Amino acid sequence: MRKRIKQHRLLTISMSLAVALTANLDVMAETPDIGPLPPLKINQAKAELGKRLFFDTRLSGDSAISCASCHDPKYGFSTNKALSDGYPGNKHFRNAPTLINTSHKKVWMHDGRIGTNLNDVTRGMITEDYIMNMDMRIMQERLKQDAVYLDMFEKAGYGEPSNGKVRKAIPEYLKTLTSRGAPFDTGTMSESAKRGMALFTGKANCTACHNGPLFSDGSSHNTGVPENFDIFRDPFRHQAFIAYNMFMGNENYMNLKRDPGTHVQTHKADGSDMGKFMTPTLRELKYTAPYMHNGMLQTLEDVVEFYNNGGGTDSNKDTLLKPLHLIDSEKQELVAFLLALSGELLTTEKHVWTDAYPNEYEPIEDWRNVRN
Repeated sequence: MRKRIKQHRLLTISMSLAVALTANLDVMAETPDIGPLPPLKINQAKAELGKRLFFDTRLSGDSAISCASCHDPKYGFSTNKALSDGYPGNKHFRNAPTLINTSHKKVWMHDGRIGTNLNDVTRGMITEDYIMNMDMRIMQERLKQDAVYLDMFEKAGYGEPSNGKVRKAIPEYLKTLTSRGAPFDTGTMSESAKRGMALFTGKANCTACHNGPLFSDGSSHNTGVPENFDIFRDPFRHQAFIAYNMFMGNENYMNLKRDPGTHVQTHKADGSDMGKFMTPTLRELKYTAPYMHNGMLQTLEDVVEFYNNGGGTDSNKDTLLKPLHLIDSEKQELVAFLLALSGELLTTEKHVWTDAYPNEYEPIEDWRNVRN
């Protein structure tokens, strides 16, 4: 009898291990491999138009800022500030993410609130009062007063300038902002970076969330990133934060003392979705410090240390996060691999066209210098 019981227990354990192994294999099979980005088809005339629009301050309400004011090419089309400046007389409450490779994404914004297309993202960024604060009807009339734009819209096959065409042209330009020349993609990683990649895919288990060509699972997680309380100390940032949360239907928005993140989508009554943010891409990190949705981590070494400690402290923290127990040399190797995911610094002069296609029109830094 005891022998049968023992055999039954051994069989149960074996079956449990088999189920667990199968489940793990299923998870591994569902995790996209890290790898190169797929090519994008680009209409050059439309992208050239989008480029000029991207750098044109006339797309903001008082003609003071352009898309490039917060998404600066010098910083990998992001910002070197923890929190973005936003519209003049107002300030933003999140870090401006890189736009490099944004055309490869399926969900946008730190809280993932736009999951349709870059056309909708462009409209939102131009019209949001704390970002560019533009009435697109006025923008359309401004563009019609510029003879260069009339020519460019015509050459792009759009006819005369219109709101809808602007929302198509800028995303076409964003297609040109694709990583190029990263050691990871060209097979020229250092030995240290190669060891870091082994840690990334193995001991550190970074691929649990950072997978696929973008090194992002396209999902949201709570990693316990500490709050940036400048959002609440600075009345200009706080007013934008309050207005945003009111518009998004967040309850008790006047008393919020944390960024709710993807709670704006799910609105769980128990608040268990508070503090979740979309997994960012790991490409071009060399240029895009500081890091996280609120710029709270200054360096890649800080980021690696943060995850080595199992993330931050939060009652809703994702159970995937555990201390990694990396030694100092392993942390350095992991940083080396992350840097190997950055390629050439994309500039307005070199990143858009093939050698056979010249820059016929220059981007606008200040429209007052060219309007005549």
